[in-house]
Amino acid sequence: CTGITVSNEGLIFTNHHCGFGAIQQLSSVEHDYLKDGFVSQSKQEELPVPGLTVRYLKETVDVSDRINSQISGIDEFQRLSAADSIGRVICDSVGNNEFLAADVVPFYSNNKYFLVVYDVYRDVRMVFAPPSSIGKFGGDTDNWMWPRHTGDFSVFRVYANADNKPAEYNANNKPYTPRYVAEVSMQGYQDKDYAMTIGFPGSTDRYLCSWGVQ
Repeated sequence: CTGITVSNEGLIFTNHHCGFGAIQQLSSVEHDYLKDGFVSQSKQEELPVPGLTVRYLKETVDVSDRINSQISGIDEFQRLSAADSIGRVICDSVGNNEFLAADVVPFYSNNKYFLVVYDVYRDVRMVFAPPSSIGKFGGDTDNWMWPRHTGDFSVFRVYANADNKPAEYNANNKPYTPRYVAEVSMQGYQDKDYAMTIGFPGSTDRYLCSWGVQ
């Protein structure tokens, strides 16, 4: 799932169905956050979510030449398999630990390859979740219909160590200070205002062959 950081204290909005597992994990018979929702009144009331991580993009590197130069001239099935193997070797060269993740992602129908490196933050706490009657209103059907009527969001906060680096959960950790923030406007919106949504990393059919188009 994707999310967006909206404050300089690591506050993240994501979909309700993306936070669903975390909300369910923290729920109990006495505190059914999935049914009734949850809101923290202070950072001290935020609930740590064991196992939940947030990955922040660190860098992307075009490794197309490194891969394509080694797989040209072989049949398609072997080509894709070889690209996967080379990609794993490239990822291993970045280093592998619990606070760093790397993937080699194919783009443009396996014609270009990018190494994508993430910092992995492992101290994530639940801040707000609407009751399922709002967060899952309309069920899964409404998730793919427009206009949508679902309050499909949940809110978490990312924490870091004293140096603003990824760390395991610790009560002394501080809210993460991100490099970039998408601020939430409190001015509301007007009819005909511009709006845009974008997926990450997205997809394209730019290299689709004529048979595929037909």
